[in-house]
Amino acid sequence: MTHAFLSTAPGRCGIIGNPTDMYGGSVLSCSTQERAAVLIEPSEVLKFEVAGQHFEVHRPEDLYPDGGYFDVAKAIIDFLDLGSAKFSLRWACDVPFAAGLSSSSAMSVSILNAIFAFLKRDEHPFFRAEMARHIELNYMALCGYQDAYMCMFGGLNYMDFNGKQFYRAFGDEPYATVEPLHKYVSDCPFVLAHTGVQRSSGTVHLPIRERWLEGDREVRRCYLRIAHLARLGKRALLAKDWQRLGVLMTENHDIQRDLGGSGPDNDRLIRAARDGGALGAKLAGAGGGGTIIALAADLQPVVEAVKQAGASRILYPKPRPGATVVPLKNTADRERAKRELALRGKQADIQYF
Repeated sequence: MTHAFLSTAPGRCGIIGNPTDMYGGSVLSCSTQERAAVLIEPSEVLKFEVAGQHFEVHRPEDLYPDGGYFDVAKAIIDFLDLGSAKFSLRWACDVPFAAGLSSSSAMSVSILNAIFAFLKRDEHPFFRAEMARHIELNYMALCGYQDAYMCMFGGLNYMDFNGKQFYRAFGDEPYATVEPLHKYVSDCPFVLAHTGVQRSSGTVHLPIRERWLEGDREVRRCYLRIAHLARLGKRALLAKDWQRLGVLMTENHDIQRDLGGSGPDNDRLIRAARDGGALGAKLAGAGGGGTIIALAADLQPVVEAVKQAGASRILYPKPRPGATVVPLKNTADRERAKRELALRGKQADIQYF
């Protein structure tokens, strides 16, 4: 009987439509090649390990968040009421942290799936995505629906979030619509450029969110337009009309920038990408730092341009499998899992969790 599992999930980058996933809108999104990975094994005590740090849970107070490495795992354990469980969680993540690429959601999805596998709890991916997002929203930070859904499903997707506007109560919301497009589109002419500035999505989204809740007509008008850009973007993507998709991406960014959802570091890299020949460029996630995504027929000049403008890391998004869980049946399997964690931890160029 298998009692150990390796669970992984990719990050994600918003091609067009973000951040309307928080407002009943639509997005086009692609997975990253970088992933979070979690090893779960039986243990005499509930314990966590990441980045060479160790933590054991002996009492309810141990699950209180403290802003440290273990808050994601603490939140999931607390939500599932598993404080007396006996297993160990070891994880690593090479999705850049606080970069607008959903590293925290990749971790949440990976840990949640690992625990479900260990407990032999069978739930469909929509349920799991909703639970991961609910935990992240209520225990950690303001976040959208795109993140957990993309980390769960992976690939290149058009997603519609009609009727999803933060009802808060878990189980009360409709599920999102996830439409895979990667089987129709072989090209993925995108590049990600990280500003090197970490940011919290909540600090970027919250002021605009408050305006939306107050009924600000400009915010509502703009987000209806951005959601429509995603629908137009789906058509352009399927037609491989990169020129058109680039124009739509640029409009998406211009709207979000004018609402105050970007930042000077983002805008600097976006200008550099366009000067380098990008057909379009925009935020891949929240602003104030993080990562931009650019579309180009020839990516190399764009890469050189953003590097000269100060990009700290270049990534190439690709449609990759979503959340996976692999049973570890013997010692050799476990050793391979440990090597994967070590490799992902080594590849991470910034500290995480």
